[in-house]
Amino acid sequence: MATTTTAVYTVDGMSCGHCVNAVTEEVTEVSGVTDVAVDLEGKKVTVTSEGTVDDAAVRAAIDEAGYEVRG
Repeated sequence: MATTTTAVYTVDGMSCGHCVNAVTEEVTEVSGVTDVAVDLEGKKVTVTSEGTVDDAAVRAAIDEAGYEVRG
C-alpha cells in the first residue's frame, strides 16, 4: 500500500476564488495527486498524494495556473 504524503507550497499572486480554482484544477492534474487544499489568506497550497509526487510537476502546474511558488 502506498504511503500518503503531504507537501505545502507558498504561492504568490493568489487573491480570489478564481485563483483558488485555477491552482486546484492545474495541480489536481499532476500524476499521483489525490487532494489539493488552497489557503488563500495564508498563501499556501497543500498537496496530498499517494507516494511521492513530482515536486517539479507541482511547481509547473502552479506556474501554468499563473502563479509563482515562493522558495
